[in-house]
Amino acid sequence: MKTPRRKTLARPAIAAALLVAAMGIAGGALGAETGSAKASPAGAATPRSGAAPAPLIDINSASRERLKALPGIDDAAARRIVAGRPYLTKADLVTEKVLPAGVYQSIRKSIVAVQKLPPREALARRAAPR
Repeated sequence: MKTPRRKTLARPAIAAALLVAAMGIAGGALGAETGSAKASPAGAATPRSGAAPAPLIDINSASRERLKALPGIDDAAARRIVAGRPYLTKADLVTEKVLPAGVYQSIRKSIVAVQKLPPREALARRAAPR
């Protein structure tokens, strides 16, 4: 005859294992979506994984020349990116109609939007008329 004690010990162990697995999956997806790379002083960041990581270009601090090095970014697009700063996320390039969706798709893995201001101050700055 099986004892109830054995059954009650198995449930918390299974629950803990599922929780750890869910946190690992959610943490990996969250880190990939938010661009969890840290910025270097030169305005570029490097991703955490990969054999030979290419530097990410920070759209909030990169020069126009550095932005023009990206595929599909000409002088006019670089000027629009610089004029629209600061960006809360890199997707703001499309939502604020700075770049067409196709160009954004070609550069989205090469860019990051690093925040220098706390989020509330950045939001207030975006809401202010230009």
